[in-house]
Amino acid sequence: MTEAAPRPVRRRRSPGFLNPEVIMDAAMALMEREGSEALTFRRLGTELGVDHTAVLRHFGGKDDLLLALTDRLLAESLDGFVAAADWRRTLTDLARRVRRACRAHPHSAALVAGRTSRGAAEFAGAEIVLGALLQAGLRGREAASCYRALVDTALAYSTYEAVHLTLPDSARARDHEAWSREYRALPADRYPSIAAVAGHLAEADAEDQFETALALFLDAVELRAARS
Repeated sequence: MTEAAPRPVRRRRSPGFLNPEVIMDAAMALMEREGSEALTFRRLGTELGVDHTAVLRHFGGKDDLLLALTDRLLAESLDGFVAAADWRRTLTDLARRVRRACRAHPHSAALVAGRTSRGAAEFAGAEIVLGALLQAGLRGREAASCYRALVDTALAYSTYEAVHLTLPDSARARDHEAWSREYRALPADRYPSIAAVAGHLAEADAEDQFETALALFLDAVELRAARS
């Protein structure tokens, strides 16, 4: 009988190389490779080749790490961003960037995108969005409410999409096929409204859904600003 090859042993490294950025890189890579449930300090220590207590010197607990990862996603969204002269273009570009960052790191986004990071990237993003809404003509409480709603809408959709991207390919394929098979096969006498648009449901892909939701929200901002 052939003996199983011994598992490679990771060498311990000096913790001097650690910093928050290195730890966050390892955390995001670990989650994208094995899922968010793999993220523990002990596992991070193993990945980095240090005792997990060395990681705890930079983040007091898992929640501190999650908040930092939230701000990391937002920072990635803002990298290279330049506000446009038109408020609507500014908000459209920023929302698309948030979505791209979440799609690039779906396991991480599914875990942290709903958090309020209280970090530099979040504050920078808030300044951009509120500035655009003020430019649109909203003021005071209405500007604040629309800011919160827009951010939550963009993040909610991006997180929903990220969760879907973490599913096995076979599950995602079945979900997509449902729009072109099960929905189209429903009896028209029982589901007349579905039958009236069933042929178009499969055409409304993730890109279309996001752009439609964003456009509807920005149209509403214009109407509110006009009323004001």
